[in-house]
Amino acid sequence: MESLGITSFETAIGPCAIAWGGKGIVGVQLPEATAAATRARLLKRFPLAQERTAPASILDVIDRIVALLEGERVDLSEAPLDMEGLPALHRQVYEIALEIPPGETMTYGAIARRIGDVSLSQAVGQALGKNPFPVVVPCHRVLGSGGKTGGFSANGGAETKLRILTIERAKTSDEPDLFGNLPLAMKPRE
Repeated sequence: MESLGITSFETAIGPCAIAWGGKGIVGVQLPEATAAATRARLLKRFPLAQERTAPASILDVIDRIVALLEGERVDLSEAPLDMEGLPALHRQVYEIALEIPPGETMTYGAIARRIGDVSLSQAVGQALGKNPFPVVVPCHRVLGSGGKTGGFSANGGAETKLRILTIERAKTSDEPDLFGNLPLAMKPRE
């Protein structure tokens, strides 16, 4: 079995951690109550990972995650992700979610339609709930119909999801603005 590395880093929302192997990132952990708890949560998923200095490609992703969580419009869609071993549907969902730019959102139903079957909306939600790469695969940018927040598996749940969306300046409601315009961010991207 290949050796996995793990490291922690500070962000505007708290301490995060990342784990990687020879084929790319295998996991990202959003903040728990402390840096030690964040690291422990990721180590629970990857018990053989060793604390080490990240290679340049992973340091670049860490820098971009930090910048994104400070409000910069950062593209993480090209981050090296190791999706080997993930179910095919999950990979499809994550690849579509990677296309959602900062500040925009998409609905579970829109992702299901992109896959080719709107009845998969609940399965899309389940796949996003198991997203091993939160923030990199922006599951926080996927909302329920009508702008409903939907679930979020990170510590803090929907509050954390809304906090990240607020940092990204995403409109999280389908209410018209003062001029009667519906927000572009809430129109399902096809």
